[in-house]
Amino acid sequence: MYGRNLKAYKRTNLEAELSVADPHRIIQMMYEGLIERLSQAKGAILRNDFEYKANRLDKAIGIINGLQTALDKRGNPELFDRMYALYDYMKELLAKASVSLDVSQIDEVINLILPIKQAWDQIPQDIKDKTNQEILNSPDY
Repeated sequence: MYGRNLKAYKRTNLEAELSVADPHRIIQMMYEGLIERLSQAKGAILRNDFEYKANRLDKAIGIINGLQTALDKRGNPELFDRMYALYDYMKELLAKASVSLDVSQIDEVINLILPIKQAWDQIPQDIKDKTNQEILNSPDY
């Protein structure tokens, strides 16, 4: 009972935060969620909980798909291509980890995503504000 209530609370809290989050914060939350799902998948493998492992890796791959979708080729096509390929590589590693149960592949994805998340977290506020405004004013938004 408590687990279900906690899950509902977390979902409601996430929905509330997303409803007021700017585009920068949404990507930040995706990175946070990705790292959390990867850690959960790793723990599930170590506990031999294969159903939970599959669920967490599926969610992680879904988040990576979302991060790929959020990439904008117009700003820097070369960076777009590199990030897209990196995200594809991460998904490949996670698919292999799901079959081989090799947590080192999950660790590699975590080690690849952490510096990206840390760089994202350090974007100065004035740049965030400017970029968020450009995104919100974009006809694609």
